[in-house]
Amino acid sequence: MTKILVVDDEPDLVRFVRRALEADGYQVLTATDGSQGLLMALTEQPDLTVLDLRMPGVDGHAVLAGLLATQPGARVLVLSAAADVEARIDCLERGAVDFLAKPFAIRELLARVRSRLRNPADASGGFVLQVGPIALDIRARRLRIDGRETTLSEREFLLMQHFMRNPDAVCSRSELLSAVWGYDFDPATNVVDVYVGRLRAKLRRDVIQTVRNVGYQLQSA
Repeated sequence: MTKILVVDDEPDLVRFVRRALEADGYQVLTATDGSQGLLMALTEQPDLTVLDLRMPGVDGHAVLAGLLATQPGARVLVLSAAADVEARIDCLERGAVDFLAKPFAIRELLARVRSRLRNPADASGGFVLQVGPIALDIRARRLRIDGRETTLSEREFLLMQHFMRNPDAVCSRSELLSAVWGYDFDPATNVVDVYVGRLRAKLRRDVIQTVRNVGYQLQSA
């Protein structure tokens, strides 16, 4: 059975999330402080850790850093009221696989959990994502394809990382705006289209497909 660890200092929220995850068929472990959560993450090695940032004592930032330093391939979904853009970017750059702001809809949390668990951990120790001929080095922010290597800007990197953690999934523009730029919704901006264009130029392959009236899809084959 897939094992999920929930680390949050709000007991009522922990119980609520635990019941929802168990009803969805997962084995759920819980911790209500950072030190206990880090110990359980290291010893129990869950398939996914759902982690709050703002906890007394050892906070979520320290748990995330400590866990990924020891287990670089660990998957962490940050669930936090610290929903500003910088907090999201910081967690994603440190290696979290997703960030969901509080308050949240439980259906969205379950959908994100399922999505993150569908993506297999990479065999390179968590530092390189591989989709077909494309490799993304998370530490160096370098993209490799067909023997070529190129560097990426911060936003290009975050956008490519999101695509490569969700191969073959159709990613809506609103999803990409939230994950990469921290916007909830802005129908007037074309920033996603601009950055997809930049990635396509660097890839030199037609692997990021436009899905009409929805968004984009990174094809794995």
